[in-house]
Amino acid sequence: MRILITAPYHDKGLKEIAQQFGDVAYRSWKPNGRAWNEEELLALLEETNADALITEHDHVTERVIAANPQLQFIGVCRGTPSNVAVPKATEMGIPVFFTPARNAQAVAEMFISNVIMLLRNTIPGINWLKGRQWQEGAHDSYLHFKGNELAGKTIGMVGFGAIGQLIARMVRDYPCNIQFFDPYVKEHDPAYRQLGIEELFATSDIVSIHLPVTAETKGMINASLLTKMKKDAIFVNTARAAVVKREALLDVLEKNAIRGAILDVFDNEPPDALDYRIIDMPHVIATPHIAGATFEVEDHHVEILNRALHQWFGNGNKSIAELANKEIRSIHVNG
Repeated sequence: MRILITAPYHDKGLKEIAQQFGDVAYRSWKPNGRAWNEEELLALLEETNADALITEHDHVTERVIAANPQLQFIGVCRGTPSNVAVPKATEMGIPVFFTPARNAQAVAEMFISNVIMLLRNTIPGINWLKGRQWQEGAHDSYLHFKGNELAGKTIGMVGFGAIGQLIARMVRDYPCNIQFFDPYVKEHDPAYRQLGIEELFATSDIVSIHLPVTAETKGMINASLLTKMKKDAIFVNTARAAVVKREALLDVLEKNAIRGAILDVFDNEPPDALDYRIIDMPHVIATPHIAGATFEVEDHHVEILNRALHQWFGNGNKSIAELANKEIRSIHVNG
């Protein structure tokens, strides 16, 4: 089998793929400066005579998949395979694998760092210092920028998958109280409290969103929920902007109805004028969709995907969690 790999892959990972499947054509999108588009990907698949594809951000459209019925699998080095026409792959019997939680550590660390920065008024303090406002003998900074500790805070997770649970494990010994809303979680650490979403918004000091975009979650975080937050609570979204009604978030921020927000995702990227009204607020820490951007994330996605491929093709394990189109299991199990 010849594998076209367009995702960033380290040498060890490439050797593992070659050992398992026989041949590798490595054409990472990174030297190109952007993901391969539909036409470019079609050309690469034809040029390399690939029997399988490992991608990251490339445009794996219905047309790309339909033109390549020989593909034995599509691997997607992302937390969700949103750049792949998964229904078309399913129709053609092609398994699609992905790398859930590849960026969990990166997102969790940034959550902690930015929450502490907001609680401790770090950015205003830095700006005050750089503005040459420190006067001889004055205690202005000590008084003006006095903040709060993370210890003792109640953190409410909306969605309690890999990232939410990792954050919970990392902060429980600060100590923090952890509560979550997730109707799909049936078993959990008894130290964590599972409750309804309205109660979570009303009782949490920090509300953190960890939801994928689905028909059910789009616009789910609305004015009714946001207005239930405590006046000194912090709202965090490092997941997807589409799950939050941004007009409602703008409203509570403009009214100072909550302490502030930490945002890494926006309705428009690059942001539009309404996004910038939120970004420019002094009680908002906004970053340009970089919560999952660490060099180590690329190592993680190689490890996760290679392990999944070994389980599926090497060990015949068809129940792996990294399979995106689970409905094709019966085809491959029976076939």
